Amino acid sequence: MRSWERIWIGTTIALMALATLAVFVYAPREARMGDVQRIFYFHISTAWTGFLAFAVALIGSIAYLRTRAVRWDQLSHAAVEIGLVLLTMAIITGSLWARPVWNTWWTWDPRLTTTTITWVVYLAYLLLRNAVENPETRARFAAVYAIVAFVTVPITYLSARLLRTIHPIVLGPSVSAEAQGQFGLTPRMVHTMVLSLIAWTLLFSVLLWMRYRVQRAQEALEEIEEAMEA
Repeated sequence: MRSWERIWIGTTIALMALATLAVFVYAPREARMGDVQRIFYFHISTAWTGFLAFAVALIGSIAYLRTRAVRWDQLSHAAVEIGLVLLTMAIITGSLWARPVWNTWWTWDPRLTTTTITWVVYLAYLLLRNAVENPETRARFAAVYAIVAFVTVPITYLSARLLRTIHPIVLGPSVSAEAQGQFGLTPRMVHTMVLSLIAWTLLFSVLLWMRYRVQRAQEALEEIEEAMEA
């Protein structure tokens, strides 16, 4: 491992530890929801990094169609895999937060519905890749699919702002029926949220780099196996 990778990983671990400490120690107890509101910092961080991963997949897919370089397809593939894991974590933490607040694990609120659609759409991306054997055809189909699939991301983001919803809105205007009753963030809450977003973004970058390297190694191994068989 190179020195810059050690610094990168070490910084990420330190920031993740600091962010977790801030969530439970530095951030104040929310007045209405109590300590359960602390799930919010993990929920918003995993949702943000999950959508960021899909944006990386979009960029990688466009770059692949322009250059036909395999590395861009590998980057997109890795980003979608990690994005699905992060979005799954966002859905789980959201359900854990919803149970004591809404008195239900799940409700087909517009934000939750569109998030589920996004999750299913990107899961289908992985299924599509596994269904196509030819590497070039697989990469081309996957790239086009990832570009189209990204439409679900802004729809999910805007759903709680444009539709009537009970989902909390932290920043920006909302037309939700509950908009006037949303919890506010104190300065220490904002500090904790920003620190969490930075830490999880760094964690995503590390995971993406590691998974991308594994993708490259697998590709090289497949080429060696094909050469040996020939």
